[in-house]
Amino acid sequence: MGKRNKSTRHEYAKDLKNFFMTVCGQKPTPVLVAQFLQMDRFSAVTLVLRYKATLVDRELKEATVNRRLAAIKALVNYAYGVGKCDWTLADIKCEKVKPYRDTTGIGPEAFKKMLAVPDRDTLKGKRDYALLRLLWANALRREEVSRCNIEDLDLEARTLAILGKGRGTQKENIDLHHKTCAALQDWLLARSELDIKQPLFISLRPRYGHRLTGDGIRKIVVEIASVAGISKTISPHKIRHSSVTAALDASKGDVRSVQKLSRHASLNTLMIYDDNRTKAQGRITALLEDLV
Repeated sequence: MGKRNKSTRHEYAKDLKNFFMTVCGQKPTPVLVAQFLQMDRFSAVTLVLRYKATLVDRELKEATVNRRLAAIKALVNYAYGVGKCDWTLADIKCEKVKPYRDTTGIGPEAFKKMLAVPDRDTLKGKRDYALLRLLWANALRREEVSRCNIEDLDLEARTLAILGKGRGTQKENIDLHHKTCAALQDWLLARSELDIKQPLFISLRPRYGHRLTGDGIRKIVVEIASVAGISKTISPHKIRHSSVTAALDASKGDVRSVQKLSRHASLNTLMIYDDNRTKAQGRITALLEDLV
């Protein structure tokens, strides 16, 4: 578990707390965790399966159930690896999840309304405008933005080094548009930070200078969307969906090129976006209806 990023460790800690509170009625302690790991395999698997059934009965989303199971499995795998228990939970299957069922977002015209919201004469407005530009033009995930430092930005080369999802500790350079670079430069000049090791985006209140977290980015996006009068629920990931869909529209479905933008590992994921965008199933249904 030690190799996982800080955000994942934080979420796993919450999920493990939920597990022990559900099955034991108390928060996890070193003694309680040790007792769980020292159970025999049959009893441990039975306990976790009952917990899984409880989550399903609560009608939690499949992805949430799987994440909570993953936290328990990570704990057990680590303990197994260091000799603290002699069984694993490999036989417990995850819930089947249909990925990217909803890839809808908002169109460019709606996003323009969001871009018009930040007051670019203020420090906050400069930050929020640069943030929106970066999210839209590069289809970035909120954690990818949160982890960036000033030193990761090369305005002359128009690149930003990001720590992509599932890429370990290896950063990759992405190309930036001159409009995004101009917005980032405006934000950094107004901020007047000399230490390039500092975060690219920071909180302005109540604790000035702290790294803007993924949840902080989400709150900014939600607030701006509300002010812009966007009725749909908007999040950084919805902006990512919007960017990918708009890119497919603009490129007439060039999934290979858009994959460079989205950095999805599989083209199959982009095909889901493209099918949703073109309403492929609906068109074929219409063709069948016309045959009878």
